[in-house]
Amino acid sequence: MPTIPLHQRPLAPSSSAQDSNPLPPLLRTPSGLALLELQGDIRFPPAAAQASTQVGKLMFPLYNPDLNGEDDTKWMKKVYLYVGKNQRMAGEVKKLGKPFAVIRKKESADSEDVVMGGAEAASTGEELEIVEIVKYKILFATRPEPVGGGVEETV
Repeated sequence: MPTIPLHQRPLAPSSSAQDSNPLPPLLRTPSGLALLELQGDIRFPPAAAQASTQVGKLMFPLYNPDLNGEDDTKWMKKVYLYVGKNQRMAGEVKKLGKPFAVIRKKESADSEDVVMGGAEAASTGEELEIVEIVKYKILFATRPEPVGGGVEETV
């Protein structure tokens, strides 16, 4: 059976590691990455020349670590996803039953790491690393509500 080495992420991420993080910033919450669960469809504009499409803006109106402290979880009760200029979805952050790991291929092998898989693992050349452990999901169970009064401009 083939094996692939799996490396842990660094305990103290450097600032350059966060700047080069390939994961979407839309899914970042104050507690880390989260799944996004929607009850419906998001309709995207026609394909553009951009590599990625911004769906909207994720906001946590009750999150204030300076006022409430880092351990406060009241911010999880209210989350807004603004889609375009005219729609807002209200939701909340829920804890997953079982956390799971987000992994990716490791770009370069570190000489400090010890390969635990024996000769098979060394011959594959592939290595994986844990990017983050996902413990929460953002649940939007209601339909979007209209906000604002203008029509979105098309360019």
